[in-house]
Amino acid sequence: MLSEISPIDCATQRLRLAADRGVPTLPVRDLLGTNLEAAYAVQEVLMSERESPSNPRVGRKVGLTAPAVQKQLGVDQPDFGVLLADMAVQEGATLSPGTLLQPRIEAEVAFVMAHDVWDPSRESVIAAVDYAVAALEIVDSRIAAWDISIVDTVADNASSGLFVLGDRRVPLAEIDTVSVVMTMTDNGETVSEGTGAACLGDPLNALVWVAETAHRLNRPLRAGEVVLSGALGPMVPLRAGSTISASISGLGTVSVTVAPTTESEAR
Repeated sequence: MLSEISPIDCATQRLRLAADRGVPTLPVRDLLGTNLEAAYAVQEVLMSERESPSNPRVGRKVGLTAPAVQKQLGVDQPDFGVLLADMAVQEGATLSPGTLLQPRIEAEVAFVMAHDVWDPSRESVIAAVDYAVAALEIVDSRIAAWDISIVDTVADNASSGLFVLGDRRVPLAEIDTVSVVMTMTDNGETVSEGTGAACLGDPLNALVWVAETAHRLNRPLRAGEVVLSGALGPMVPLRAGSTISASISGLGTVSVTVAPTTESEAR
């Protein structure tokens, strides 16, 4: 008699097929319930399958840190996902339309670690930071219509897609992460605004949270890793023909463009 397939295996297969086929799928909460540990197990399997020597892990993302984003998605706590090398997009680059399934974009503060974090205390985590940088995160969901709970998004690698880092690297001593002001524009029109305080009260709080959580899961932050600390304001849809630019006071600007849809692509 065939052994019963576990809920974790079923959820993994559902999300794997959605990504492979480029077609969003049903949520996985019917399989995992409210079990966050199982959701992170699904995430780990999926990311391990994508990881390779030529596509290593390069960091983490903290998601669902801004009340505005939590309200948009109907969740009430942060989560984290894995960043791989193939998720990084050069500042100012142009993406092909259709690169992702249901892309949205948000602006945030990113931190790059100078040291491994074996002690997740706040003092040690902050001391391990090399510099801060302005960032755009292009989030995506393999779940149809973004119909997600916290379990769905965790299993789906915290709804990760791509990320863009700005060119200006700023030591923590030179910036007050709470008071930074963010303005994000789409083709010159302001579409999102916020401050550092919108990200768990301080982007550094998000960094400490992910350091503590990753340590508890035996996946501590490593030297050289990028940590996307979470949105400073509402995320917005990312559409073909858009140039998105974000300005974060003290950190400079960061931008990305999506090429217009061609006639053949529209068909």
